Amino acid sequence: MMNRNKTSVLSSVLLAGALTFSAQSQATTSLRLGWTTADSEVDPYAITAHYFVEELEKAAPGEFDVTFFPNHQLGDDTEMLQGMQLGILDAGVITGTQISTIDNSFQLNDLPFLFADSEQAHEILDGEIGQELMQRLEPHGIVGLGFAEAGFRNTINNVRPISTPEDFRGIKLRVQPSDLFLASFRALGANPAPMAWSEAFTAVQQGTVDGLEIPLPVIYANKYPEVTEHLSLTRHTYNALGLLISKQAMDKMSPEMQATVREAAEKAIQRQRETVAANDMEILTQIEEQGMSINEIEDVAAFRESVATVYDEYRDKIGGDLIDRTLQLISK
Repeated sequence: MMNRNKTSVLSSVLLAGALTFSAQSQATTSLRLGWTTADSEVDPYAITAHYFVEELEKAAPGEFDVTFFPNHQLGDDTEMLQGMQLGILDAGVITGTQISTIDNSFQLNDLPFLFADSEQAHEILDGEIGQELMQRLEPHGIVGLGFAEAGFRNTINNVRPISTPEDFRGIKLRVQPSDLFLASFRALGANPAPMAWSEAFTAVQQGTVDGLEIPLPVIYANKYPEVTEHLSLTRHTYNALGLLISKQAMDKMSPEMQATVREAAEKAIQRQRETVAANDMEILTQIEEQGMSINEIEDVAAFRESVATVYDEYRDKIGGDLIDRTLQLISK
């Protein structure tokens, strides 16, 4: 549980916001929705949040009044998850990696080189595996509405292009604060440094780290071409984004309104995925125009071989049956 100071700060910010928008709106249901990245037209977190609100308004005009808290205004992902558990934050767009701090099974999505493409990931996360994962959150006070996407994570750095596993050796990379990410990049020979998202840009800018691993839209939306030289399309992990709502907020709604929220989330996620996919090629062009070198990796099989031990190491923690069922489904 977050410490008392962090709880107080989060509560104060949300209370100030609540006083402002309650005076401006007569909507029946007020929601406070946060995420860590920029409120940009190309940022996948922001797109998810805006599409969700648009779909809520289409389904129930005037019923919902949603206030946005982007750009880690309410702290990092873990602090926002805790806020939802406490009922002082209503909803969030949270990276799946940090959802695993509540339930280890969410680390399934972080297994390196698991999914061949986005379509494969969608099939798993929209099916029984994804539904099972989201159901595991409800005992913790959070309702999972579905998985949006930030796309595959790639590698940016200021040392060299990454074409083979050996190219990772000695490069200090900011990674998400996740033991699985640490294990994966150590297996590849890199020097991973866990770090909160809010600290990452400055760390690269000042040379504290050589680079980081990150989805394409987030690279562009958060201005990383200004501070990094090489982009290697490693596509090592599919970055699923959980669209989540506090169970306390959900329980205050009628069953009919809860159904409206779930349907709006489903429609928003489908739109968000289409938008993120359409944006990727344009974003690549823009990143290259801003001076970054871009390269594909040469042999995906060699990378998979390098991280094979990670699957064995995390089998019990994630759940052997869950991993086996996922591998069986994606092998069809």
